[in-house]
Amino acid sequence: MKNIFKIRHSKVLYIFFIFLSLNIFFFSTVKTKAKSFEIKDIDITRPFEINFNKNEVIDEGFRKAYDQLLTLILNSTDQKKINKIKLNEIKGMIETFTIKEEKFIDELYYVNLGVSFNKKKVFDYLEDKNIFPSIPEKKDFLFIPIIIDEEKKDLLIFYNNKFYEMWNKEIDKSELIKYILPTEDLEDLNLLKSKYESLEQYDFKEIINKYDLEYSIIALIFKNESGLRVLTKINIDGNVKLKNQSFSKVDLNNKDELIVTINTLKIIYEDYWKNYNQINTSLKLTLNVKVNNDDNFKISNFEKILNEMDLIYDFSISKFDKNYTYYQIIFNGTPAIFLKKMSDKNQNFNTQNKNWILQ
Repeated sequence: MKNIFKIRHSKVLYIFFIFLSLNIFFFSTVKTKAKSFEIKDIDITRPFEINFNKNEVIDEGFRKAYDQLLTLILNSTDQKKINKIKLNEIKGMIETFTIKEEKFIDELYYVNLGVSFNKKKVFDYLEDKNIFPSIPEKKDFLFIPIIIDEEKKDLLIFYNNKFYEMWNKEIDKSELIKYILPTEDLEDLNLLKSKYESLEQYDFKEIINKYDLEYSIIALIFKNESGLRVLTKINIDGNVKLKNQSFSKVDLNNKDELIVTINTLKIIYEDYWKNYNQINTSLKLTLNVKVNNDDNFKISNFEKILNEMDLIYDFSISKFDKNYTYYQIIFNGTPAIFLKKMSDKNQNFNTQNKNWILQ
C-alpha cells in the first residue's frame, strides 16, 4: 500500500509541475511588446513600371522605419553618427514586418508597412557604436512661449504671438513631447506684464499650478532688431534647466523663417527630454527574484510589468519548484532604480536575501 501511495503521490506532483510549467509558459508569452520597437504607418509610393521590384519597395520601407526609430530613441547628435548603415544590418534587427495596405492607383504602387525591431539587437548595435539610446516616452508638457519686444517694452503672450499661433500647426509623429498651450487668460496676461522687469527670475508657479501637468517649458523670446534670444526654462520633476539659444535676423512675419525657428527649438527640447531618459545599456545588473506559485495572477502581472519596462534588457525563468518561480532579470540601471520603478507599479520586494521575494 505504501508503494502504491508513493506512486500516486509522485503522479500528483508530476501533474502539478506539468500544469505549473504550462501556466508559466502561457503567462510568459502573453505580452512581448516591450521587447520590440514598433514603427507603424510607413508609406512608400513607387511608379509601377516594367522593371518594378516589390522587394526594393519593402527595403525602402525598412530604411524609413529605421530612420524613424532613430528619431525616437536618439538625440539629434547621435542620429548623425549612424545615419549610414547597410541594409543587411537593418534587416538583422527586424523581428517582423506587416503590410497593412497595398494598392495600385494611376500606375503607382502604394504600400503601408509596419516594422517591428528587436529591442535587444538594437541596443547591442548602438552599444557597439558607443551610443546610448533613450526610452521613447511620450509626455505632455505645458508650453508657454512669451515674446518680449525689447524695443517696444511690451509682452506678446496670446494675441499677435506668432509662436503661440504656429507652434502646434505642424506636428511630427516622431515627436515625444506633446505641447499643451495655455488658454487665453486676461489674469495671466496682466500678471506677466506686471513681472516684465523680472521675467527671467520669475518661477511661473502661479500659472503652471492652474494646469494638471507635472512638466513645463517656458520660452522667453527676447526680440530686438538684431534677432531673437530664447531663454528656455525646462521643468521636469521639480528640477529647472535653463537653455539659451540665439537666432539672427528672424522675420516672424515670414512663415518659413518662423517654422525653421520653431523646429530648431523643438529639436533642442526633444534632445533634452531624450537625454533625461537615456539608458546606460553598458550597465547590465543581474537580479534574482522569486514569486510565490500560489497566485497565478501575481505571476502574470509581474511578467507583464517586466515586459513593459524599457529598462529591462532581458528576463527569464531560471527554475521553479513547488513553492516558487525563480526569475533572472537583466536590468539597465541600479537596484535602487529598479525598486523605485517597480514600486511605482505596486510591486514591492523583500530584499533581505540573494533571491528577492515579490511580496
